[in-house]
Amino acid sequence: MQHDARPELLEISDLRIGFGSASVVDGVSLSLAAGETLGIVGESGCGKSILSLSILGLLPSGARITSGSIRLEGRDLTRMSAKDLRGLRGDRISMVFQEPMTALNPVLTIGSQLSEVFRVHRQVSRREARAMSIEALRAVGVASPETRIRNYPAQLSGGMRQRVMIAMALACRPQILIADEPTTALDVTIQAQILDLMRNLRREYDTSVLFISHDLGVIAEVSDRVAVLYSGIVVEEAPTAELFSNPQHPYTRGLLDALPQPDAETLPDVLFEIPGMVPAPESRPTGCRFHPRCPLARNICRTTQPPMTRIGPDHRVACWEVAK
Repeated sequence: MQHDARPELLEISDLRIGFGSASVVDGVSLSLAAGETLGIVGESGCGKSILSLSILGLLPSGARITSGSIRLEGRDLTRMSAKDLRGLRGDRISMVFQEPMTALNPVLTIGSQLSEVFRVHRQVSRREARAMSIEALRAVGVASPETRIRNYPAQLSGGMRQRVMIAMALACRPQILIADEPTTALDVTIQAQILDLMRNLRREYDTSVLFISHDLGVIAEVSDRVAVLYSGIVVEEAPTAELFSNPQHPYTRGLLDALPQPDAETLPDVLFEIPGMVPAPESRPTGCRFHPRCPLARNICRTTQPPMTRIGPDHRVACWEVAK
């Protein structure tokens, strides 16, 4: 990839993930450079979360990687043993999940769950792990962390639980942080605080971030580059500013048109929406997967999948309108 002079940290090549007889992720190739934030955007059902779980070796029962590779500094994670993958999780690669209430254990205190990360990956004593946990909570803006570590998840607000998840994910200064819709369940004020926190921590720790969202407005705030997923494949990838100023794929344009424009002089009577919905993996159309919802679809779109076309040094698109 030409997108950055920094070394590639993570490289996903032609990755395919099967679930039963269908391919949920169907030939995705992406890379993440050291210190970079890559945004992955798309509607529900496009394969974003399954892609992120595959990196950590946490695919749900019934799902499996059928081909391709996921390389961390050249080492293929798809060929690692379960034991070696466990050693990576929480240490070199961490994840912040969408809903912290289901990700945190409700019967254990915040302190015991944070301490476990340090005890497993840093082999420290209970006393040292407790002190490190307090500092980790303080780093993410949790007030009175000495008291909070004795709380259970249900005693914390949604925003506070998400801060705990971020503290846990960043506890061991991972090289890569995967954030899967980390602000979706939060109100807009808390969402802004969490995004600011993640930006500051990324700068402080020089962590690479894979930020997954269905919200292009959030992606615009945090990402250096954006990959747009649709029905298991990448349909467009570009630097964030380029994608927003010069979107080429009709699906990307549709997502952008669907963003509310509160600063517009006149507001539309009806907000824009992309007609139809993402097809299920087992019932995808032939040709371009977006053609049943696309206003520009032609005959070739209905019969032949478009190639990925490079239209600039860092901008690539899979669309017959661009390839013609």
